[in-house]
Amino acid sequence: MATARDLEALAIDIAREAGALARRRRDEGVSIAATKSAVADIVTEADREVEAMIRARIAAERPGDGFLGEESEAQRATTDTTWVVDPIDGTVNYAYGIPSYAVSIAVVTGEPDPQEWVAQAGVVFNPVSGELFRAARGEGAFLGDHRLAVNTAPTAAGALLATGFGYDPATHAGDIARVARVMPIARDIRRIGSAALDLAFVAAGRLDGYFERGLHPWDHAAGALLVTEAGGRVGGRPGGRPGREMTIACGTGLFEELQARVAM
Repeated sequence: MATARDLEALAIDIAREAGALARRRRDEGVSIAATKSAVADIVTEADREVEAMIRARIAAERPGDGFLGEESEAQRATTDTTWVVDPIDGTVNYAYGIPSYAVSIAVVTGEPDPQEWVAQAGVVFNPVSGELFRAARGEGAFLGDHRLAVNTAPTAAGALLATGFGYDPATHAGDIARVARVMPIARDIRRIGSAALDLAFVAAGRLDGYFERGLHPWDHAAGALLVTEAGGRVGGRPGGRPGREMTIACGTGLFEELQARVAM
C-alpha cells in the first residue's frame, strides 16, 4: 500500500512533466479552445492536452485510482484513492503570458468530495519560476528542501491578503463589498490569478491569508494541504471546509477575524 510520501513522490514527477509540457505549449503560442461559464472563463488547447497527459500517467502508474479534473470527465475509483487535478491553474494568466500559473495535483482518500476526503499529498508547480511546493500528510510542507511555515504575525500589524473574483459579472459587486470589509485589517490586497499559487504563498509565508468565493475542488485541493501542513488553517463554506461558497486560508491567529469579515 502506497504511503503519503509515495503518492507525493509520484505527484511531483507527474507535475514536473506536466509543467514542462505546459511551458512548451506556451512558448509555441496559445490557442483558446473554448469559453465555459463566461467570456473570461477560458480553456486552452494546452489545458486539455496537459490534463490528458496527467491522466494517462496516473492510469499507467496507479490503475484503479479515481480522477477528478477540470477539463475531463470524472472517474470513480475502484481503490480508495482519487487524484484531483488542475492542469493549468491560472489559465487567463497563461493565455496572456503572465508567469503566474501552476500545475496543481492532489491525492486524496475517501469519498471524492472536499467535504469528506482526506488529502494525502499535494503538489503545486510553477513551470516558469521552477518553484515546486509539496506536502505529504503528517510530513510538513516544503519548497524544495526548505520547510514552510505560515506567518503568525499579529493582525494589528496589517495582513497581506490575496483574493480572486469569479467569472460571473453578477457576483462582482458582492466580491468587491467583501474586499471592502476586509480592508481595515489588510496591509494590502493581492490578486495573483491562481488559487493554487495563492494557497502555496500562504503556506510559504509570502501572504498572511487568502479568501475567495467560487472555487472548484481542483482549485484548492493541493494548496489546502500545503497550508495545513505549514501550520495554517483552512476553512470556508459549506461545512467549514473549502467550497464553492467560500475558501479561507491563513495562520491560526488571523483565521477567526478574517472569517468573520468575509462571511458578513
